[in-house]
Amino acid sequence: MKKYLVEFIGTFFLVLTVVMAVNTGAGSFAPIAIGAALMVMIFAGGHISGAHYNPAVTLAVFLRGKCSAADVPGYMIAQVLGGVLAALTGGFLLGSFAAADLTTGTLDLAAKGTTMHGIVAEILGTFALCYVILHTATAKGTEGNSFYGLAIGFTVTAMAYALGGVSGGAFNPAVAVGVSVAEMFSWNNIWVYLVGNFAGGALAAIVFKIVNDPSDN
Repeated sequence: MKKYLVEFIGTFFLVLTVVMAVNTGAGSFAPIAIGAALMVMIFAGGHISGAHYNPAVTLAVFLRGKCSAADVPGYMIAQVLGGVLAALTGGFLLGSFAAADLTTGTLDLAAKGTTMHGIVAEILGTFALCYVILHTATAKGTEGNSFYGLAIGFTVTAMAYALGGVSGGAFNPAVAVGVSVAEMFSWNNIWVYLVGNFAGGALAAIVFKIVNDPSDN
């Protein structure tokens, strides 16, 4: 239960940072705030839960062999609940849940005709995130390092800058659900993030097993 609580708290503050930074004028600095929030939450909770804060990461770590099947449902439920509560909290702090009152409006990939672009962007961004996590936080070659949180946080920042303009830059099903609750993403596109994020996480786990020595799998 302690692990699930840590996952809930970490995901809550990650998604709250996304909602608040994007909608309170952070502008081009928002990805830095988001990456920093993820970094500090990873350093805070990594020794308890592994600090996934992302169902796609949980899938990748499970496929890599460092998360038990029994923990997967609890992790994912805690992460999604954290994201939903963060969105509701953000709506309260902003004074409205209506997208018309948010500075970003609602992103609808289907309406823009960029659904496939969004899927590819989410696969790539999530792959990069999970690839870095598996190599910095679960590999024997980097075991005990002190930089894993920084590496992971900066990966999110980099991918948000590189791909956020295409897909919105969720790279995390819990984030996608949370910002959809906050009406920043259209619910019509939630499948794009679920497919893209879980596919990116699974692909990262496969590549990890290919490029690393079998003794580390």
